[in-house]
Amino acid sequence: MNENIQFLRAFLKNPGKVGAIAPSSPELAQTMVNGLEPDRDNIILELGVGTGAITKFIEPILPDSDSYLGLELDPKLHLTLRHHYPDLRILQGNACEAYKIHQDSGLGKVRYLVCCLPFVSLPGNVADQIYKQIDMFMDDGCDLRIFQYAHGYYLPPALKLRERMRNLYGKSKRSKIVLKNVPPAYTLTWSTI
Repeated sequence: MNENIQFLRAFLKNPGKVGAIAPSSPELAQTMVNGLEPDRDNIILELGVGTGAITKFIEPILPDSDSYLGLELDPKLHLTLRHHYPDLRILQGNACEAYKIHQDSGLGKVRYLVCCLPFVSLPGNVADQIYKQIDMFMDDGCDLRIFQYAHGYYLPPALKLRERMRNLYGKSKRSKIVLKNVPPAYTLTWSTI
C-alpha cells in the first residue's frame, strides 16, 4: 500500500496519535538524522516510527542492526515496517514504556533519541508520561531530536514542550525551517552529553 495512503488512513483513524496527514518529507528526514553517528554502544532509539519516512534515512547510517531500536504503537503500521525493514529491531510498543522496553532489549546505551511523536496533539497525561521516559534517557546522557511544524510552533502545547525542555536541558539547537515538508517544520535538538 502507498505510504501516503497508509499514513492518511492511520491519521483519520486516530488523529491524536498520528498527528499529521502525510509522512515526513525526505528533506525533513535528512535534517532529523544529520550529525547522528550511532554504533552498538551508542544506539538510536526512534519513537513513533510511523511509515518509516525517517527510518529510511536512519538505516544507511547504521553500522549494524544492533545500533537501532524503533517503537511504533499502531499495529498496522508496525506490520508494514517489519516488512520494509526486516533487519531492524522495530517493536510494536508504547512510548510511555520506552525506557523499560529499551532496557529489556539488551541493546547498548541510547545516545540518540529521535522522537517523531505529535506532542502538540497528544492528551496532556500521555505527553507527561512520555516526557518522564525522555527524562530518564536524558539523565543517562543523550541527544534528543524532535520536529515541530511551523504552523503550530507558537501554539500553547509547542511552547510548553520547548519551555519544559529548556528549563531542564538548556536551549535547543534549532534547524533552519524545512520548507519541503507538509507542513514546513523545524528540528530541535537538546543534549545532555
